[in-house]
Amino acid sequence: MELEEEAKKLRREKANWSFIEKQPPKIRAALKYYIETGDIRRAVYISGVDLEDFRELLRKANIPIVV
Repeated sequence: MELEEEAKKLRREKANWSFIEKQPPKIRAALKYYIETGDIRRAVYISGVDLEDFRELLRKANIPIVV
């Protein structure tokens, strides 16, 4: 549980919030969901884009993929 909290904190701190807030509602919601949960599969579903495109959005938003 502690590792999950650490990962969430890292995602929150590194995220480019101005980029995230400029995204369309579904993308914005998916990025925020990923930051809070780390669940990339559900975040991709929420976003409505494919995994490759979502990973590109994560890169542009400076959100690290923590495993």
